[in-house]
Amino acid sequence: MSLRVAIVGSGPAGIYTAEALTKQAPGSVEVDVIERLPTPYGLVRYGVAPDHTSIKSIADYLRRVLELPAVRFLGGVELGKDVGVTDLLDCYDAVVYCTGAMVDRRMGIPGEDLPGSVAATDFVNWYCGHPDTPADRFVLDSPEVAVIGVGNVAVDVVRVLAKTAEELRATDVPEEVLTRLAGSQVKAIHMIGRRGPEHAKFTLKELRELGELANADVCVRPEEAVADVTEASRQIRGNVEVLQSWAARGPVGRPRRLDVRFWMRPVEILGESRVEALRLERTRLVDGRVVGTGEFETLPVGMVLRSVGYQSVPLPGVPFSDATMTVPNEAGRVRDREYVAGWLKRGPTGVIGTNKSDAAETVRTLLADLAGREPVRRADLDAVLASRGVSPITYRHWLAIEAAEADLAMTLGRGERVKLLGLAAMLTASGH
Repeated sequence: MSLRVAIVGSGPAGIYTAEALTKQAPGSVEVDVIERLPTPYGLVRYGVAPDHTSIKSIADYLRRVLELPAVRFLGGVELGKDVGVTDLLDCYDAVVYCTGAMVDRRMGIPGEDLPGSVAATDFVNWYCGHPDTPADRFVLDSPEVAVIGVGNVAVDVVRVLAKTAEELRATDVPEEVLTRLAGSQVKAIHMIGRRGPEHAKFTLKELRELGELANADVCVRPEEAVADVTEASRQIRGNVEVLQSWAARGPVGRPRRLDVRFWMRPVEILGESRVEALRLERTRLVDGRVVGTGEFETLPVGMVLRSVGYQSVPLPGVPFSDATMTVPNEAGRVRDREYVAGWLKRGPTGVIGTNKSDAAETVRTLLADLAGREPVRRADLDAVLASRGVSPITYRHWLAIEAAEADLAMTLGRGERVKLLGLAAMLTASGH
């Protein structure tokens, strides 16, 4: 009898887990990849910036896994709503949770809940066409915007804010979002880091792209770019060299301006009914800790986007640690016949490819645990879903959505595809 495994989540961690099962299982295996949305690929579809086509090409690799005979895609099925953990354990020999880290960490400062103060994830979801985020979620009517954080997500956000809509026209940004980007009133973008340039988390490639912006001057204050990197890694030395080269040049009068700031931390978001300003405090390191110096500065921004890290959220019926914001596990094992992989397992660390080795570890644990055990499943998921009136989105339906997005791009004269916005549009295109 085939080993039957359910994977909850169809992002890179989930699909790499499916691939590892097909490669490592000693006998035949059947894998169902269960996804809340009608579309697979997780952050590859909804987290990678639209102008980073080389990274988005990872979807081509993930596609080949979903097309394996042993793998099924079941979209539109939500854990805790359509099925529970008990249902899955009744239908499968094992379950692997791979839902990633879906929300941003909070800064914990006064004014953080004012309208106009939002998670960078929400903004990324918006320009990536996530069905949970409507086209009217953002109105870019403020001349100045602050992005808190100096990692790659922050760099993506400021790059999209700095570019013209025409520069993004060939990407897969939804047409409704592109129209709003075309009407953007943003003139100044502030990217703010609590520590120095040698502590920034962005990669050199991502950083250099900011210096190639045709629509924005990139400015760095010379005193904030000072850093001792004599014993630093090549990556850090490269980052600091680029930042110092920007500090040595002046603006040339491009329509927008990007100020990259260091040694500043947000202490309060100001405003009555919405964000009107951001108060910052100059910082320094004391025994490796960031401390305030008592020197303050206020920026007249109308929107604050926080990008200070991701965190996972609990799944119904699944153990969760509020201390680590992960599912407690040992080499991927959560409890009998339940496993975890990806950011939900280890926290939001590494790059997309890191999930491959992580998934392989979890699968090794799973197969070792189940070796020689008789199957205990006693139900079939298709029958369970049918009894509840749930009709999953199949891989065939997903291909229809892809085809509709390609047709839309052709109709609009825009690139290879334009994402459909909203569940209704996707379901209509799928023929579901």
